[in-house]
Amino acid sequence: MEALTSSQEEQELSADTILELLANRRRRYLLYALRGREDPIELSTLAEQVAGWEHDVPPDEVEKNEYKSVYVSSVQCHVPKLADAGVVDHDEDNHTVVLSDNFDQLEPYLRVVIKDEPENSTLHSALQAESGDGFFSQIRENVARLKH
Repeated sequence: MEALTSSQEEQELSADTILELLANRRRRYLLYALRGREDPIELSTLAEQVAGWEHDVPPDEVEKNEYKSVYVSSVQCHVPKLADAGVVDHDEDNHTVVLSDNFDQLEPYLRVVIKDEPENSTLHSALQAESGDGFFSQIRENVARLKH
């Protein structure tokens, strides 16, 4: 039996599924943290990053209860939902996660919803540092096209 779990590999995601997956801010933050990574990341590290973004502090300054809230909800709810859609692969034995093939279907929408994230936040700074100016200019162009 394989450790990585993804029950819907390479399947077209419906609009309802895409919207449901991106409707939750914590799931979006998990996806932001996983973008650009090719190797699996431990859920504990991922939870620290997400909790830091949620509370607008560096990951090493996250309070234990804030981290625990993110970790537990990620393990019990968010990661399984993303895995069921084939967006992530979750190794339950090693407690690691990595993006899967179906993430490509979500990424264009993730680029649109990021415009609602606070511009003066640690998340915004991290995404800008990761992608440079091109990422945000692409978002602005996509939003402008949607408005026409």
